[in-house]
Amino acid sequence: MSTPVTHLWLREETKPMEHRAALSPDVCKKLLADGRFKITVESCKERIFADSEYENVGCTLVAGDSWRQAPADAIITGLKELPENDQTPLPHTHIMFAHCYKRQGGWKDVLSRFVEGNGLLYDLEFLQDDSGRRVAAFGFYAGFTGSAVGIDAWCHQQLHSGEKYPTITPYPNEDVLIAETKAKLAQIGKMPKIMVMGALGRCGSGAVSYARKAGIPEENIIKWDMAETAKGGPFAEIMEADIFVNCIYLSSQIPPFVTQQQIDAERQLSVIVDVSCDTTNPFNPIPIYNVNTTFDNALLDIPSANSRPLQLCSIDHLPTMLPREASNQFSADLLPTLLQLPERTTAPVWTGAEKLYHEKVESMATTD
Repeated sequence: MSTPVTHLWLREETKPMEHRAALSPDVCKKLLADGRFKITVESCKERIFADSEYENVGCTLVAGDSWRQAPADAIITGLKELPENDQTPLPHTHIMFAHCYKRQGGWKDVLSRFVEGNGLLYDLEFLQDDSGRRVAAFGFYAGFTGSAVGIDAWCHQQLHSGEKYPTITPYPNEDVLIAETKAKLAQIGKMPKIMVMGALGRCGSGAVSYARKAGIPEENIIKWDMAETAKGGPFAEIMEADIFVNCIYLSSQIPPFVTQQQIDAERQLSVIVDVSCDTTNPFNPIPIYNVNTTFDNALLDIPSANSRPLQLCSIDHLPTMLPREASNQFSADLLPTLLQLPERTTAPVWTGAEKLYHEKVESMATTD
């Protein structure tokens, strides 16, 4: 009797300027070597990995955006949201970051598509081990690149005051990015003070790591976590930094970190990078904005009674600045869990994710 094959279908990412992949060619090679998997990969010109890298390890290549016609048993695997302006039912099982479990804008519309199609969502953000820790996350590189954007935006304010911040494009590796930051800091001749909120987590540790690699002195890197925020915001200390990088994981309502009254008053702060991007979350702890920025329009000018500029970055897929490194790390972390997919009806990570999906679907009836 032949062993049932688990069919993974890596879809093309359609979010603008998204270059990462949920599955790297190396991870695909390891899954195929396991003998229990079949992998179909949609062609994608934006993906950091060439189509040939997947073909060379034994994946089947198909046209981009063809997942709707995939066999019923295929598990559609991707990173970011599905194509916009499509409300058709979803009959497949999907693995992705759906951004709909924390009551984000349009969350019911997303879940309703799965309900109507009798599909299933395994949300990558909520694949957790027995201790409740996420099995894979882009957190480190989100913080790492968020810190890079924050420092670069501050440098731009010093060197090109009043000029529009340029479009952000991906870097071939972190060494190129770091060298660029160091050169700009050297040109300015002084170092900013950067405050990282959530400094002990994956994301925050990435933000701190980048600041250090860029050469910012340790005394200029203010590291806050739960102990420092226990008193509750808003926090005057944020106003004393040049750059504020928010890296917390928001799970419930908390007092705001920053208020309009604060930014209207005297402050040193001129750049905020909200890596957490709880933009449409009703509990957003930075309630001075409500839109996501993009790589071609990375900074939002925040209105303030203070003449000192304040710009905010809220790009929700920052790690795609370093797409190869971020994808390799994420998919390697995800691999042990993917290898449990053939036993997903009993494997705790997958049964927990399915249970959470059904709980969120049920909550639609009782939540505004």
